[in-house]
Amino acid sequence: MFKPDNRGQVGIGTLIVFIAMVLVAAIAAGVLINTAGLLQTQAEATGEETQQQVSDRLQIQSATGTVGDSDPINVTEINITVTKTPGAGNIQLENVTYEFVTNDAVNTDVVDPSSDIKYIVNETNDNVITDRSDRYILSFDTATQVGEDGVKLQGGDTVTVTLTTAQGASTIKELRVPDSLVDRSAVKL
Repeated sequence: MFKPDNRGQVGIGTLIVFIAMVLVAAIAAGVLINTAGLLQTQAEATGEETQQQVSDRLQIQSATGTVGDSDPINVTEINITVTKTPGAGNIQLENVTYEFVTNDAVNTDVVDPSSDIKYIVNETNDNVITDRSDRYILSFDTATQVGEDGVKLQGGDTVTVTLTTAQGASTIKELRVPDSLVDRSAVKL
């Protein structure tokens, strides 16, 4: 039964405890929101880097070999036609590393823009693949770039090439020299 002379009282101690609980809850919420924002930023950066490592790859369209004039039973130059894969960002060819693995040698280096890069079709006048229609030829001298000095690619030999972009995405392709190079000046690898 309700009595008009009974009143509830809040003591100063109860009020202080209530305010302290509200302050603690507000600080904890602020820390949680801050942490969630930091984790979201890190997750977005990690996701973007991972996407680049997966999608920012070179796609090898074709590979050909030039048969030597003075030594007609050896491939003296390898020409690899490349473009970027679907969904890839811009790829700076000057930052691409290559690795050639033969039975006798392993050679790794960075693509030399002054001698290794030729273009077939490109949207811009630089060594950056900006469009899927861009086509560049990466040319490698077999005696100096594919293996140690004196490595000769003859009929039936294989070489594994790995092209890695600056983002860390790799393209691996095994190239096989045809069994016969007689009377040929160029071959498809």
